[in-house]
Amino acid sequence: MTDAHAETRTLVLLRHAKAEQGSDEMDDADRTLSTRGHADAEAAGAWLAHHGLLPDVVLCSTARRTRQTWHGVAMGMTGSPPEGGPGGPRPSVRYEPGAYDAHPEELLALVRTVEPAARTVLLIAHNPGISLLSALLDPEGAAEEGLRTAEVAVHRSTLGWSELERAGAPITERHTARG
Repeated sequence: MTDAHAETRTLVLLRHAKAEQGSDEMDDADRTLSTRGHADAEAAGAWLAHHGLLPDVVLCSTARRTRQTWHGVAMGMTGSPPEGGPGGPRPSVRYEPGAYDAHPEELLALVRTVEPAARTVLLIAHNPGISLLSALLDPEGAAEEGLRTAEVAVHRSTLGWSELERAGAPITERHTARG
């Protein structure tokens, strides 16, 4: 029997912001955000703050563009009204090498390791894994085309992080940040 007063957990999935094109000499993990990507990351942070979606925990791929996306999001969360909002307490940030080039099941396994007390988790990762994770959590609500750069998919569930499963967290909001 489920507790009618169970606390909702919120998983915010964010595909990294727009990155510069790589070159043959550059490792893909070293690609940086474009000028637009930096602005979009800050806009994503402002949107999250404006909607009260400040994370307790951030799980972020170790790729340079995802780390830069998190930095921009964090800056955007502390922006001024009406778009931004109070930054709130500092989240616990975990840079996860396993989130780079990960399959959706691997990303879900990372989410399942979050401490039970956390209510809002922000996962910043790459396509196709991040889009496929969104579809795994809400097969009916996920967009066929997947997440665009700097797009947010907000999933909510009453399940604990360690119990999160396929079709266990419907999408309640989507937003593509453009700065």
